[in-house]
Amino acid sequence: MALVKQARNRQLAGDLNESIRLYKESIGLHPTVEARTHLAMALVQQAMNHQMAEEFDEAIRLYKESIALCPTADAHTYLGWAYSFQGRIDEAIAQCEVAIQIDPEFGNPYNDIGVYLMQQQQLDEAIPWLEKAKQAKRYEPRHFPYLNLGRVYVAKGMLQKALEEFHGALRLDPGNTDLAQTIEQLETKLQ
Repeated sequence: MALVKQARNRQLAGDLNESIRLYKESIGLHPTVEARTHLAMALVQQAMNHQMAEEFDEAIRLYKESIALCPTADAHTYLGWAYSFQGRIDEAIAQCEVAIQIDPEFGNPYNDIGVYLMQQQQLDEAIPWLEKAKQAKRYEPRHFPYLNLGRVYVAKGMLQKALEEFHGALRLDPGNTDLAQTIEQLETKLQ
């Protein structure tokens, strides 16, 4: 257990490589669920770092390694996100569906499915997914589904509905000056 604590401290300090090494060492000595879970989440963090650096193949490898240790909604959702950057939208949606089965309270996969459907110009199909994201108990950043619904309604020419969604997003992200400007422009159009 001391190794798990050391690994967790290294992870919290941002030293993912050392954290992962210590978790793996701990699992080799005492393969506890706690160590596997923490290692899986450290691998997700490391994968996200690679994804942000546009190293998608490495990110995908790490997400899959995390899932093999301990399947989480986070890992499946972010694996789907990595697939989307490679144009693998159907696989991205499939990963989000698995994430929802694991944790129906996690909002990110609902929003992501909505976005993938938007990318495929399936706007009506995107709406219920984005609505579910708004209702999810565990979701950050909370304003994203409102923004995306606003974009759907703008694309459909439903500007009043778009404004309602954008106002909802602004309530959750009050410092968003670009959004405030978008709202102002839409209100001007509607006058």
